[in-house]
Amino acid sequence: MTGSVLRSAIAPWLALALALGSAGASAACPSSADAALLVSRYMSLAPADNPAPMSLEDAECGRTKVVGFLEQQLGRRAGYKAGLTNAAVQKRFRHDRPVRGVLFSAMLLPDGAQFPAGFGARPLFEADLLLRVKSPALHEARTPAEALQHLDAVIPFIELPDLVVQDPTQLEGAGITYINVGARWGVMGAPIKTSPAMVDQLANMIVKVLDGEGRELDRGRGTDVLGHPLNAVLWLAADVQRSGGRLQAGDLLSVGSFSKLLPPRPGLRVKVVYEGLEGGPEVGVSFR
Repeated sequence: MTGSVLRSAIAPWLALALALGSAGASAACPSSADAALLVSRYMSLAPADNPAPMSLEDAECGRTKVVGFLEQQLGRRAGYKAGLTNAAVQKRFRHDRPVRGVLFSAMLLPDGAQFPAGFGARPLFEADLLLRVKSPALHEARTPAEALQHLDAVIPFIELPDLVVQDPTQLEGAGITYINVGARWGVMGAPIKTSPAMVDQLANMIVKVLDGEGRELDRGRGTDVLGHPLNAVLWLAADVQRSGGRLQAGDLLSVGSFSKLLPPRPGLRVKVVYEGLEGGPEVGVSFR
C-alpha cells in the first residue's frame, strides 16, 4: 500500500498546474506551479527545494494549494494536525506558536504497520495522540474539560512526518505550514472511549518511546503539549474556524509531539506507551 500510494506518477493535474505557472497567485503566496512541484516531489519521495521566505499568511495560502493537490491524490480528508505544540520543537523551528496541517484517511494505518525506513524524502517519527470529534459544538469549548465533552475517543498515535525539503534545518514556522506540517503517515492504536477522568490523566501522563527491546528512546509528559493536550484541540478548533471551516463528528485531531523527532532505521521496532492514561494504551510500528 505504501509504495503504490507514494510512488504514483505525476498526474495530469500536476502538468496542468505547472503549465499555468504563477497565474492567479498573490505577490508572495506560492504559485500553483510551486505547489504542484512540491506535491510531485512529495509523491515521488524526492526532496523538494526549500521554500523562499514568506509570511505565515502567504504560507497558509500556499498550504491551501498544496492540500488541494494532495486531496486529488490521497482522497478523503480525515482531520487536522497541530504542529509545533511542544516548546522543544518550536525552538528547533524558530517559531513560537502552533501551525496546522491536514490529515488524509489514506495516511492512517493500523497498529503494527510496517514501513520502509525511507518512507519519505526526510522521514521521521514521533509520539503523538489523536482525539476524535463527537460534535461540532467543540468550537464553543473554552477549557480542556469543556473540550473533552465534545470528543468521543482518545487514540494512541505514532506520527511519521516527512519534512520533504532539501535542508529541513532551514525550515521555520511558515515553511512548515506550507509543506502541510510534514503530514505523511501515521499509525493508530485502538480507540479508547473518553471519560471525565481523562482531563487530569492526559495532562499528567508520561508518554514513552521504546524500541523493540524495551529500551527508552525518549519520553515526554502530557503537559509538554501546550500545557495540556486538549489545549492543542482547542487551538485546532479555533484555527479551523478562523479559516472559515468547521469541525465535523468523526474528524481526527492530532495534538503534536510528546517526543523528539526521531529518525527511522531499518530493523527498528518502536512502541509508544501512555503511562497514567486509563486502559494502558500503546501503539507500535516497525521499519524495514
